[in-house]
Amino acid sequence: MENPLAVANYFVKKSFDSGEELTPMKLVKLVYIAHGWYLGLTGDPLINEPVQAWQYGPVVETVYEQFKKYGRNRIAEFAYVFQYDGLKADYQVPMVQKEEIKLFLDKVWDVYKGYNGVQLSTLTHKPDTPWDLVFNKLGGKEVKSTVIDNNLIRQHYKTKALNSTNPIPNA
Repeated sequence: MENPLAVANYFVKKSFDSGEELTPMKLVKLVYIAHGWYLGLTGDPLINEPVQAWQYGPVVETVYEQFKKYGRNRIAEFAYVFQYDGLKADYQVPMVQKEEIKLFLDKVWDVYKGYNGVQLSTLTHKPDTPWDLVFNKLGGKEVKSTVIDNNLIRQHYKTKALNSTNPIPNA
């Protein structure tokens, strides 16, 4: 499993390389969608942090926290984490290392790069999506930061994969 900030940084790099605008909202949704497709296609989680059902959609909290400073503006730098090993302190930029994960994320980027944050949010808010089920039907409105179970996300994206000829169609 990947650190969600490594996945986020992969998309940030793709944005820098391509010139495609990437805002915090778009990035949060891309990380969620990538996690969903990975679960649906492989059965395994992509990221090592739960997805939460917030009022405005599915959110990976560390990604939101690292990039919220940009508001509605374009992201201008990578996320970093503070590391301390008892002897020295350092800031590190988490990056995806596995080539097969990079290839997978390239496919996700290619499909979704043209969407803005609002459009991706709309995709993840459709009726009977994992977010909709947890937030609107299973009490997520009443409990802040309710986790969307990976089994629910897996089943949603697995069903989408089985019903599509494209390996990673729209969310």
